[in-house]
Amino acid sequence: MDKKKLIIIDGNSLANRAFYAIRTMLTTKDGDPTNAVYGFANMLVRLMDEEKPDMIAVAFDKSGPTFRHIEYEDYKATRKGMPDELRFQMPFIKELLSAFRIPSMEIDGYEADDIIGTVAKKSEEEGYECLIITGDKDTLQLVSDSTLAMLTKRGISNMEVYDVKSVEEHLGISPQYVTDMKGLAGDASDNIPGVPGIGPKTAIRLIKTLGFLEDILDNIDNIKSTRTKNLLRKYGDQARLSKRLATINREVPIEFKLDEFNVKEPDWFALAKLLERLEFKTLMKRIKERLCD
Repeated sequence: MDKKKLIIIDGNSLANRAFYAIRTMLTTKDGDPTNAVYGFANMLVRLMDEEKPDMIAVAFDKSGPTFRHIEYEDYKATRKGMPDELRFQMPFIKELLSAFRIPSMEIDGYEADDIIGTVAKKSEEEGYECLIITGDKDTLQLVSDSTLAMLTKRGISNMEVYDVKSVEEHLGISPQYVTDMKGLAGDASDNIPGVPGIGPKTAIRLIKTLGFLEDILDNIDNIKSTRTKNLLRKYGDQARLSKRLATINREVPIEFKLDEFNVKEPDWFALAKLLERLEFKTLMKRIKERLCD
């Protein structure tokens, strides 16, 4: 018997990808931007049509500091804020999900990744197959024998699925070591410092030789390079901090049951009303053609 399939979507990541993928700024006759909603809707319908999940849910970041900002004030400090045109569209994306009867989740103090990790863990425990949809490579740490990650490569139409083997081929390490690599080499996109002077190649070599970051730091004397030894001695605490910042929290205090995510028939009236408001004249027809076969 085939396992039931759960799809969990990183809502902010996919909205952001949709916003930048559609270069022409779509607007209503009143000038309201709609490109992100349009791209998100098309992506959602394609996923439902092609992947045919039994369950589906979407996780969103919530504005405000997370537990990572509390521990490290400069976490993601170099990130640009959300463009006003995209911010305007986020309520419509959530309204779209409501019309599709797809649950969305967010919680103070945590990121969408943490919610995704928590849902994926429960999915694994209950024997389901989980597919994570995101543009964030941090999610590769969650890949396992029963959890796959589908990453957007360009825009939202070109996507690549990662299993354990392909993560190893892509990164040079297995999913369980992704956070150790970030602890050593850092992550500029999230402003995670890592160990200055240690890049991905050195990090991979250390991991393959000694294992997890904690094991590396406990066995500095066994490292041949004097330079690397000195860097690890000087920045060991910063490496540990960096690993913590990069580690997805899989115990988010958010209440849910997986059967709440069962795929349901859309609220066609609410969906038609929203698409009419957004002036997506042909989209309703395409949705019905793809989902009502």
